[in-house]
Amino acid sequence: MSHKSKIILALDVDSLARVKYFVNKLYPRIKIFKVGSHLFTAYGPQIIKFIRRKGAEVFLDLKFLDIPNTVANAVRSAAALKVKMMTLHISGGEEMLKRAVQAACKESRRLKVKKPLLIGVTILTSQKTSPRKVLKLAKVGIDCGLDGVVCSVREATILRKNIKKPFIIVTPGIRPKTAGKDDQKRVATAAQAVRAGSDYLVVGRPVLEAKDPLAAFRNIQGEIKNV
Repeated sequence: MSHKSKIILALDVDSLARVKYFVNKLYPRIKIFKVGSHLFTAYGPQIIKFIRRKGAEVFLDLKFLDIPNTVANAVRSAAALKVKMMTLHISGGEEMLKRAVQAACKESRRLKVKKPLLIGVTILTSQKTSPRKVLKLAKVGIDCGLDGVVCSVREATILRKNIKKPFIIVTPGIRPKTAGKDDQKRVATAAQAVRAGSDYLVVGRPVLEAKDPLAAFRNIQGEIKNV
């Protein structure tokens, strides 16, 4: 891709066969695949291992939220699976976030692997919220050592203007201009996300439900080439 922003395909599918279909069809054009709670609950680490054997990377989107020790152990396990990035809820509090960062760093050093990016969830894009609330949560997460945050395009611009530290923005709810919102409240096109400062764009149904998934991906990719 000519632009620095990267497209992640959300593997929101029901079977291992469908996972293999999309990964085999779209890699290496798409190099990062998102594994969420539905898929991970059904198939566990074998999904991550399959994607990594293929040569692609994994965005493990399990949105950890629990007591600090439990989250730290979960992060440690995810680091051992060599995922590229993972999510946790910033609303879990500063102790939980700091313990998660420590766990990721220590486990990565122990295994001599690259530390996974820890991405904080502010407010889900299926919910309505105020940019001020998202900004407040994002500042907490980044101050605790997270590598970045998940937020919609509407909040991305505000975060870039108000947070001076370097950080990553992951934006879900990416839709072509002609697509519907489905269950997302705060959606945007790929070009809008790039202009707002997003580093990673998460696309799901517009590719998964397309008659030609590769063509659908290329259309989205084409939107950001000249941004």
